[in-house]
Amino acid sequence: MTSTAHAARMRFHVDGWDPTYGSSVENAENTIGDSTAKVIPDLELAPADWKPISPSHVPDPGAVLFVDGVRRVEARIWIEQPPAAEPAPSASNRADDAQMALCASYAAGTVCCCPDRGAHLLTIESRRGLFTTATNAVDVPTTAGTYQANITFDDQEENLVVLLSTALQRRLGDLEILVAANARTALAGHGVAAGSDLLVVDGPLRGRTHLPRAVGLIKSHRTAYLPPDLHAMVSALAAGERTPVFLMGTSWDRHAWYLRLPCTPGAPWAGIVRLECAADIPAPEAIALANLSQLVLPRYASCEYKDARAPQNLVPVAGLERELRRRLGNPALLSRALRVAAVS
Repeated sequence: MTSTAHAARMRFHVDGWDPTYGSSVENAENTIGDSTAKVIPDLELAPADWKPISPSHVPDPGAVLFVDGVRRVEARIWIEQPPAAEPAPSASNRADDAQMALCASYAAGTVCCCPDRGAHLLTIESRRGLFTTATNAVDVPTTAGTYQANITFDDQEENLVVLLSTALQRRLGDLEILVAANARTALAGHGVAAGSDLLVVDGPLRGRTHLPRAVGLIKSHRTAYLPPDLHAMVSALAAGERTPVFLMGTSWDRHAWYLRLPCTPGAPWAGIVRLECAADIPAPEAIALANLSQLVLPRYASCEYKDARAPQNLVPVAGLERELRRRLGNPALLSRALRVAAVS
C-alpha cells in the first residue's frame, strides 16, 4: 500500500504486523544494565544512624496535582526514499529503499485533588506523531487526525526501534511538562494559595526537575541503588515509614528516598515506592518534600482487589490513565485510517 503526500510526495507502506508484537523485521530488546549510581547517604542521617522515619506533623498542601502520560504505537510504516538519496547503511531496520518509522498516539494530563472540588481532571492534551530518521518525512494526514512528522538523527550505534521509541518518549515528556505548567495556571481559580500545591509525577523526574514542589514516583524496582547494609533497611519499613533522604547520581542527579505505602503484608518490598526530587534544591527542602510525601501519598494508595498494581498505582493516577487511553482513540480505527491514507 502506498501514498503520495501532497507536499513532498512521501510514499510509505504500512507494516502488516500488529505493533504490539514488534516489527515483522526485528524485535527490539532493551536490556537494563547494573547500576553505577553514586550515592551520598548522609544528607539527613549519618549511615550509622539510618533507621525508618515515621510520619511527622506537617501542614496539608493546598492541592495535590498528579501528572501522568500514556503512549501507544499505532503502526510501523516504511517510508520510501527518493532515488537520489544516499543508500541507507546495511543494518537492521534500515533498508536500502525505505526507512522504518513509528506512527504513535500519546497523551498527558493532570488530576487535581483539592478541598473544594475533590479529585477532578484539570488539564489534558493529546497528540499523534510520526517518528522517523527519514529526512524526507512529512506529516501524514488521516481521517482520524494528522501524524506530525518528528525527524530524529540516525545513530547507527543504536537499534532503530529503541531510537524511535526514545524520541516518542521525549515528546511525551514535553507534553507532561506542558500539562503540569497549565495545571498550575488553572489552580488560580480553585482558591488554592500560590506555592502551596504538591506536584506528583508518575515516573522518574528526569527532564522535569525544574518544576517547583515536584516529586517523581517510581513504582517498580530493578536496581539496588543503596549500599547493601542500607538497602536491607528498606524491607524493614512499616506502612507510612520512609528511609532518610539521600543524593544519588547516574546519568543525572537527584535527591531520593523510599516509602512504604499501606498494603497487605507480603513480599519484603510490597508497597515500596521510590520518590525523587531535584538535586539542586537545599537538603532541608528535599527533606520537607519527603515528609510531605509521607502525609499525602498513603491516602491515595490503591487496593489489591481493585488494581493489579496496588498499592503503588495511586488511585488518581489509575483514573487518569484510563481517561488518557480513552482519549487516544480506538486502535483499530486508527490503524485503518493509516492504511487508507497509504493508498490514497
